[in-house]
Amino acid sequence: MTLLFRSLQMPTAGQLIPSRSRRVGAVSVNTESALRHSGVWACLRLRADLVSAMPVDAYRRVDGKQVEIPSPRVLVNPAGDRIDVTEWMYSTQVDLDRFGNCFGLITERDGHGLPARIDLVSAADATVRVKDGQLVGYRFSGKTYDPSVVWHEKQFTVAGLHVGLAPISYAAWTIGSYLSAQEFALEWFANGAIPSGHLKNSTQTVAQPQADAVKQRFLEAVANRAPLVTGSDWEYNLISVPANESQFLETMKAGLGDICRYFGVPGDMIDVEGGSSSITYANVTQRNLQLLIMNLGPTVNRRERALSSLLPKPRYVKLNSDAVVLRMDPMSRAQMGVAQVNGRLRTPSELREKDDLAPFTDEQYAEFDRLFARTPVPATKQAEAAQ
Repeated sequence: MTLLFRSLQMPTAGQLIPSRSRRVGAVSVNTESALRHSGVWACLRLRADLVSAMPVDAYRRVDGKQVEIPSPRVLVNPAGDRIDVTEWMYSTQVDLDRFGNCFGLITERDGHGLPARIDLVSAADATVRVKDGQLVGYRFSGKTYDPSVVWHEKQFTVAGLHVGLAPISYAAWTIGSYLSAQEFALEWFANGAIPSGHLKNSTQTVAQPQADAVKQRFLEAVANRAPLVTGSDWEYNLISVPANESQFLETMKAGLGDICRYFGVPGDMIDVEGGSSSITYANVTQRNLQLLIMNLGPTVNRRERALSSLLPKPRYVKLNSDAVVLRMDPMSRAQMGVAQVNGRLRTPSELREKDDLAPFTDEQYAEFDRLFARTPVPATKQAEAAQ
């Protein structure tokens, strides 16, 4: 992302934000090449999957009570009929986690003057223009836009800066080490930079025409799985990766933990081996609760506040994280339901609705009475109790 700062009274963008492309060794690291790092891809996918899968609900308060209201079109199809809110949330979350920012053009407004349609633009081509510490405009694909027509969300912010920081820029060293090791493996095993073996005549010097003929015979025999006949003067040795150079595998593994820390994703969530955490969880629900509170909670809160600005006050938006992150296993869900009913927190009909079941019918209630009817108390004991 390009930034233009013209004020001499504040740090320049170059002092605060590393450039979008960093060269580490022979590898250039940017937001595109970083996606070749499996850890980067996994972290981006996990966070975007979870955030975008959370239902977007709109509410208002009536007499102090939270009442759900119909969602406006901007929370159903934010960028037109072809892009629903799930895809829109996924795309914006990926840009937020890659660039620290996401951008869109406000192309329609509703009767309140609020955005009714936001067409997303590539954050990689965005320029934020600031003059004397004030935001003056945006530039996308060579065209300048007034801030009033631009949707801009940001995360990882610092004081005095009008854009969020890009994790990939700061993680360039770690990503570059992984990509360099990956490039070494590709060159060694796939691109033929190193020969796979050495066919040597141990008794005489072989001229080039004869060497080519022997190599051709060898390749044809290997390709056809036919026996290869040679004299006692020829020997073939496989060329393997030297032990000291095979450390590229360990290098690739070592960088995964760093990437998880940059993106705020627990290593075990993307199958990173060798985690140092000794915390254990009683069930999946507790593990997901930890993920929600420590890793996704702040992100969800920021996004709720940003989306709430699309609604006239006092309406607001909530992302239903319980529907995605806190899904319980059947046993835990049944135990929770029983506790809520016994504690008078929920009715059976409310719990059945969560399982897409209709309320109990009179016939079902009658069957419950037959199955679980209490033993009637004798009349004599009732009289004694009354005395």
